[in-house]
Amino acid sequence: MSDVASIDALVAEAEARFALAADAASLENVKARYLGRSGALTELLKGLGRLAPEERRETGGRINEAKARIERSLEEQRARLRNEALEKKLREEAIDVTLPGRGSGQGGLHPITRVRVRIEALFHSLGFDVAEGPEIESDFFNFTALNMPENHPARSMHDTFYVEGGKHLLRTHTSPIQIHYMRSHRPPLRVLAPGRVYRSDSDATHSPMFHQVEGLWVDEGVSLANLKGVAIEFLQRFFERTDLRVRFRPSFFPFTEPSAEIDMSFGDGWLEIGDCGMVHPNVLRHGSIDPQRYQGFAFGMGIDRLAMLRYGVDDLRLFFQNDLRFLRQFA
Repeated sequence: MSDVASIDALVAEAEARFALAADAASLENVKARYLGRSGALTELLKGLGRLAPEERRETGGRINEAKARIERSLEEQRARLRNEALEKKLREEAIDVTLPGRGSGQGGLHPITRVRVRIEALFHSLGFDVAEGPEIESDFFNFTALNMPENHPARSMHDTFYVEGGKHLLRTHTSPIQIHYMRSHRPPLRVLAPGRVYRSDSDATHSPMFHQVEGLWVDEGVSLANLKGVAIEFLQRFFERTDLRVRFRPSFFPFTEPSAEIDMSFGDGWLEIGDCGMVHPNVLRHGSIDPQRYQGFAFGMGIDRLAMLRYGVDDLRLFFQNDLRFLRQFA
């Protein structure tokens, strides 16, 4: 097949087969029949050596021209198949821009977390650092170091979850953080200790797991006047009420002496909001601080209670039921 008509027929045949290819793989298979190692044009080129020089030049030129035409047709069909594949994909993935947008889900902080962040920010503005500690504590740090040795009656106020073996427990307050902090820092020190605590108690205003924040200020010459100033300043700023009244009622806690309950004005009466007092000398000693030189005050409040008051929630359990209808109000 070396005459012009035969070569033209070969080109026409290749172009027709290329046009019928339904996909890229089929097209490459057809290409091999004409341009592959054993393809029709390749065989023609191999036969040029048997021709006379004049005929070889003429026939070789025609074969090269035919090869160029076939390659050009091949590229056109490749482009056609690419465009068809793209159009199909666009049709399958088409988006109706006239439909209303679905939007993306918007998350938010849990209300307890929001209140904790607010508390930390307010005390940070008063010069307090924030410290954390383990939620599984030793009996020593949770009780003994806080002036509650074994068999002390004050331990009965803490309905405790003990870990197997009885030497460790889920902490019942964040006070152990204060002991750890005193042992690793030297006065003067001001530290806030927020976190989860655990007691075996559950009703509308109590949960087996709840959140507490405690504060400690140790320095030379620290007094009850400093304690009252910090507590009043915090509560008025937290509730954004400069007319909020705060009072201190005498009480007893083994880790402070003297001790007091903190009440704030609420409606026509008073509401207990926390406890406080001057740090007991034994607690300072357990914190490796000399009570003859340094004094300190400590206070504690329930983060959950503060959240209930700030947001007007009357049942603590709502915070932990994971009801999105409730939680979305705070996002």
